[in-house]
Amino acid sequence: MYNEKDLDTIDLNTAPPAEEPERQYYFMAKCRQYVRELEKKIGRRPTFFTQTFGCQMNARDSEKLTGMLKEIGYAPAENESADFVIYNTCTVRENANNKVYGRLGYLNGIKKKNPHMMIGLCGCMMQEPTVVERIRTGYRFVDLVFGTHNIYKFAELAAAAFVSSEMIIDIWEDTDKIVEDLPSERKYPFKSGVNIMFGCNNFCSYCIVPYVRGRERSREPKEILREIERLVADGVVEVMLLGQNVNSYGKNLEQPMTFAELLREVEKIEGLKRIRFMTSHPKDLSDELIAVMKESKKICRHIHLPIQSGSSRILKLMNRRYDREHYLELISKIRAAIPDIAVTTDLIVGFPGETEKDFEETIDMVRKVRYDSAFTFIYSRRTGTPAAALPEQVPQEVVKERFDRLLKEVQTIAAEQSERLTGQTLPVLFEEVNDHDSSLITGRLSNNSVVHVPGTKDMIGTIANVRLEECRGFYYIGRLCDAKTVF
Repeated sequence: MYNEKDLDTIDLNTAPPAEEPERQYYFMAKCRQYVRELEKKIGRRPTFFTQTFGCQMNARDSEKLTGMLKEIGYAPAENESADFVIYNTCTVRENANNKVYGRLGYLNGIKKKNPHMMIGLCGCMMQEPTVVERIRTGYRFVDLVFGTHNIYKFAELAAAAFVSSEMIIDIWEDTDKIVEDLPSERKYPFKSGVNIMFGCNNFCSYCIVPYVRGRERSREPKEILREIERLVADGVVEVMLLGQNVNSYGKNLEQPMTFAELLREVEKIEGLKRIRFMTSHPKDLSDELIAVMKESKKICRHIHLPIQSGSSRILKLMNRRYDREHYLELISKIRAAIPDIAVTTDLIVGFPGETEKDFEETIDMVRKVRYDSAFTFIYSRRTGTPAAALPEQVPQEVVKERFDRLLKEVQTIAAEQSERLTGQTLPVLFEEVNDHDSSLITGRLSNNSVVHVPGTKDMIGTIANVRLEECRGFYYIGRLCDAKTVF
């Protein structure tokens, strides 16, 4: 969608522009020259492979990397036996880091057979100084390391890596820059993530995100609206508005704007059928936002509202800045305004100092709220966060036993919640051919539930009414209704 510049017309004999994104298009043109030279050398078109770890914001960043790699001449590959491999990393949990180190060992073997291969690492994990030092000293075969704040500079950094025999490392501690107008390759042609803000100011005691993503920075509303308008013109019917805490959108703008006000403006865009957003922080969820969701014809009937723990004592230690009573009051308000809404959440088991009483309060919260689904996590100790220094780290055998109990409770209630829609006729956005049965098309309801319907590939990207014939735990088998309902 953003590929509006002919790279072959850019004069590389002049100095690179100082302004963005023109500067990056200059370096994309430079990279295209290097890729063409490589193509002559190896006798085929070079390939690339990107692997995304982590959240929707990382996935959106990877779409930009993919767009730029295609623009400079690489063709996509299905696995890591490619000429340029990029890992877009996550560092929220320790096992995410360990997974990357394991994959790097595998890549080393591939690169020994293909010396021209390039390896890049980016994302949240690269914002940790100890990680970068380990990469620099222990994984010398890596070509390029950059972080979260300068991902837009990928073309410039890649151009440097093409001509350098040394590892290129470019990590920024923070930035006030937002550069979005660059090539992007969407995973789905009919839906897209849209970054509305970056960073986080909350500093939950267990979370490393504010340290690796920086402070909150909101995009100007006119830029967001322009991007969505262009996406809709390019065939997008659903957008996901992305931010670490979308409820605090707009506070740092020169002319402050609330998230609810932004949603009202997005709603006005003709041709857009569905609006989603993620993630909401309970402490900032306003009555104004609930009212906008209630009135809206486009905002999906789903809210992801992380609770993390049902214990007010643990929530205080987590620095979440709300208690269980406030959270339950929010849920009551939301469901009173929007009775058919699906509520999902995040839950952490084994936070330092968590007692059996604290854990039982989490179980009680799950029973009271009756979540449609929940992401359940074992607490991961992250160096540099306040929680890492807390005493009373919970023994792993206790954590594991609690985790299993919580997961069973969550799954039981989620299955019961799903049953309530059986027999209803609701609109479904069809997304893909079913992985296991090519006679079925898979889509999603407004509340994000998965539906499988007998159908054909040409239905992908359309919305149609479906009767939900049968609930099978966490998905539905449906029947397509009158074809006239297709948008």
